[in-house]
Amino acid sequence: MRLFTEHPEEVGETYGEHFAMASSFGIPMILAGFACLLHGFFPFLFEKTGSNLVRKLYGRMVTHRIKQPEGESPEVELEWCI
Repeated sequence: MRLFTEHPEEVGETYGEHFAMASSFGIPMILAGFACLLHGFFPFLFEKTGSNLVRKLYGRMVTHRIKQPEGESPEVELEWCI
């Protein structure tokens, strides 16, 4: 059971809260991934979908986290493909 609760507790969440939070990141990432693939074929579609989502999710993860892991800095350089 500890495998399911250790990490959520580390970030100040219950298992259910962590599942909901992870899903709120994962589902948009999957959809944006499809948009990026379509953008590869049709460059005029979804020109900023991927980069906009990365910025939004990065902001949510870094600025809204209760606890930063020890030794990790919130400063991360991101390369934009779209």
